[in-house]
Amino acid sequence: MATDDSNASHETAMDRVMTDIRQELVRRVAKRNRDEHRDIYDALDDE
Repeated sequence: MATDDSNASHETAMDRVMTDIRQELVRRVAKRNRDEHRDIYDALDDE
């Protein structure tokens, strides 16, 4: 996995795919968290 700037030019197709998968996973987890705790987010918005 390419995590260092010096390795950026050596990033493989697999590294790019794994990065995309990780980003999508983070988005899905964040959305699910927001959906599950919607009442808390709504209450904070109303303060």
